[in-house]
Amino acid sequence: MSVEITKLANGVTIATEHMPTLESAALGVWVKAGARDEAEGEHGIAHLLEHMAFKGTSRRTARQIAEEIEDVGGELNAATSVETTSYYARVLKDDVPLALDILTDILVDSKFDEEELDREQQVILQEIGAAEDTPDDIVFDHFQAAAFRGQIIGRPILGTRETVKSFTPQGLRTYLARHYSPEKMVISAAGAVDHAAIVAQVERSFGHLSNPRPDIEPVRPVAAYTGGEFRQSRDLMDAQMVLGFEGRPYYARDFYASQILSMVLGGGMSSRLFQEVREKRGLCYAIYSFHWSFSDSGLFGVHAATGEEELAELAPVIAEELARAAEGIQPAEVARARAQMRSSLLMSQESPASKAGQIARQLMFNGSIIGNEELLDRLAAIDAARLTSLAEATFLGRSPTLAAIGPIDRLPRVDEIGRGLASPRPPAAADDADPFRQAAHH
Repeated sequence: MSVEITKLANGVTIATEHMPTLESAALGVWVKAGARDEAEGEHGIAHLLEHMAFKGTSRRTARQIAEEIEDVGGELNAATSVETTSYYARVLKDDVPLALDILTDILVDSKFDEEELDREQQVILQEIGAAEDTPDDIVFDHFQAAAFRGQIIGRPILGTRETVKSFTPQGLRTYLARHYSPEKMVISAAGAVDHAAIVAQVERSFGHLSNPRPDIEPVRPVAAYTGGEFRQSRDLMDAQMVLGFEGRPYYARDFYASQILSMVLGGGMSSRLFQEVREKRGLCYAIYSFHWSFSDSGLFGVHAATGEEELAELAPVIAEELARAAEGIQPAEVARARAQMRSSLLMSQESPASKAGQIARQLMFNGSIIGNEELLDRLAAIDAARLTSLAEATFLGRSPTLAAIGPIDRLPRVDEIGRGLASPRPPAAADDADPFRQAAHH
């Protein structure tokens, strides 16, 4: 299997991978614009636009959009993230032209009807309320806001009640025109697809679009990790806590190493944190680590859920385990984490939806497709010494970020936790860029 790529004259990229044994296909439009591309008064508009795209075009009402895709047994959905927005479908092979027609229609010709907008604003207000009632979800929003204090990248994707209610159809059109430019679009498809047919259809639908003049092209503010603390005492059965540090961006040399380090620390039941904190000490009922990357920064964090009585001991023990990782990681741990990543990668490629998304993300953030062989070679080159050094550079002497919700009176302050990770090690040099990624980025 191989990926075919075509770039239209206006910059729209089309990438497909034919999977000959499948009778279905996944396809979508990925746009390199998300919540952090909103202007100061646009907080939440990227997510609202994603919702409004399905609410009617010149050719289809909102109901017709839903009925046409479901009449053929297909699925249609969308998602907004910090840096991207995606619109995607899953259908049988004979219905790929229909799915692509609907996707292009909602992006090129949405009406943004005033009544539909009013209804969808109410839906999102309900989403905001539901998020506030789900502490194990919203704690991550507060974590990111504390890590990037006072910056657009730190704002929750949903927006606020005030901003969501303020948006107008014209505001949606302005955001769409400013950010949904051809050069930022990737149409990706995998499964039972025909590359030439998709290219021809996309050319008809998107070929006439133009890019904004370079002098009015929006400039995304650079992220600056600050570290910090958010605490919210609430009368809940358990406490939700996230402790973290600045991670690596997509283009850093240690991007993949950070993923493996996260697996070693909290990627499964055999990981250090799960074994030490949950199994041996019984300090929480759930714990795992994660590494999120953005185009110019990242976050490495540990999430734990526990009772009020255990909270005082939990955070120091987590910090202790992070410090131990900086003292040494064993080759067997690296091999296990690498095997987990390898199996996850290969298993995901059996799903056309996962494959289409992976292709789109690689093209948006790397500028090219990284093949399995090259990716596995990169993973194989990461050894225990490199992970130990990365742990030291990430955790020791760095400014931590803490977010916690629930019965948290016994939780130490973030500066107390940070003292347990003090180190004279200087900041990591500006140089840990992977030459391949850096070239693709620039």
